[in-house]
Amino acid sequence: MIVMEMSSAELADACAHEMDNYRLGIAQNDQYWLELFRRAVVERDSNAWQVVQELLQPIAMRWMLRHHKRSVACTLESEENYVAMAFARFWQAAVHNRQLQFSSFGAALRYLYSSLNGAILDTLRTYAHPQEMALPEQGIVGEPVAAEEENYTEMLAAILKLLPDAREKRLAYLLFHCGLKPREIVLHCPQEFDSVKDIYRLRRNIIERLQRHSDLIRWQLAYEYV
Repeated sequence: MIVMEMSSAELADACAHEMDNYRLGIAQNDQYWLELFRRAVVERDSNAWQVVQELLQPIAMRWMLRHHKRSVACTLESEENYVAMAFARFWQAAVHNRQLQFSSFGAALRYLYSSLNGAILDTLRTYAHPQEMALPEQGIVGEPVAAEEENYTEMLAAILKLLPDAREKRLAYLLFHCGLKPREIVLHCPQEFDSVKDIYRLRRNIIERLQRHSDLIRWQLAYEYV
């Protein structure tokens, strides 16, 4: 059967077989995985992306359980959240970086591991070394903008302290730290956020709270650097 004509279910079975061969060190051309990645990333096929996550999630969770920073990292976020962040980073990089191409299943696995490791380390840095960021002007509803792009992954610590609701805290991380758009969040985290409308509502609540407490956030950031 021609690979491009296979259904999502058939492709999932073939990819699972390729995963077994990879674990056993059997040489292969990874044609099924490459087709699955093509559908997920190039065609933005949500079914293909769901298959990618379902097949790779157990692997990512094993990495998480064995990570040398797991104990301290899990005082800040759950293991499931770190795995979700890893897939979000993986997706964002694959879609927005045209130079990033996976020539093999192993290459994709290595990038997913790097995405998980980055999510863990960035979260630890976020809580340990918060950086000041530009806050919204009064009366303007919009996303906070990082003062500099290189500080983008370290901007949430002071803000998270003002978000008592767990879902708002999680959404703030995905929006402002991971840089995901509402539709991408629904795609990656359907069990947490089932509609774009719900995300917009929660985001509006977050921005309004930040606007009310912008002076407090600046004071907290300044105090931590005294």
